[in-house]
Amino acid sequence: RNVVIFSEGFQVSTNYYAETGKFIGTNGGSWDLNGDLITEVVEFDTRDSTNVGNKITFKVKIDDNELSADEFDIIWTRIDDGSPGELQGAWLMSGRIRNGKTQTRDLNRPRKTMKILSGTRFQWIAYNTETGRFSGTGGGTYTTVDGKYTENVEFFSRDDSRAGMSLEFDFELIDGNWHHKGFSSKGDPMHEIWSRRD
Repeated sequence: RNVVIFSEGFQVSTNYYAETGKFIGTNGGSWDLNGDLITEVVEFDTRDSTNVGNKITFKVKIDDNELSADEFDIIWTRIDDGSPGELQGAWLMSGRIRNGKTQTRDLNRPRKTMKILSGTRFQWIAYNTETGRFSGTGGGTYTTVDGKYTENVEFFSRDDSRAGMSLEFDFELIDGNWHHKGFSSKGDPMHEIWSRRD
């Protein structure tokens, strides 16, 4: 299965085996649409890290429910329209709270953890734009109901056995930042802070 998540200005494309959750590969970065041409600046690419930093332009055709790119001989079918998507968009991890102390990150540094959400799908990606190093990714579907953010994991690059897990977190938007609290897939307590990516 190939799933592409677009948010305002950023996208990720991932291949994985839907039945087993086995991860195949991912790439993505920023994008801009000018007429029928998409230009992507690659920020991560698991198949070829030398693509990181490159600009790739290709022609697309978009209608209500499909996106096609002749260059790749593929047609994608729309999964959602960005709704309900309370957290829809691209986010960068900007900090953590540990033992009551807030630790912040410089969002302009090359080492990034980005999470992209459509109306129903999520994916996080850890990577370095300077070295091209890819550190990991995971994704699937999500819901936001009554302050609870639930991830239904369909793939996890570091451990295929995490596919099928459902993880529930508390979420709250404070001053525009997403506070993400709960327990990691390993069972460790966590309180992450995510900031919208411009």
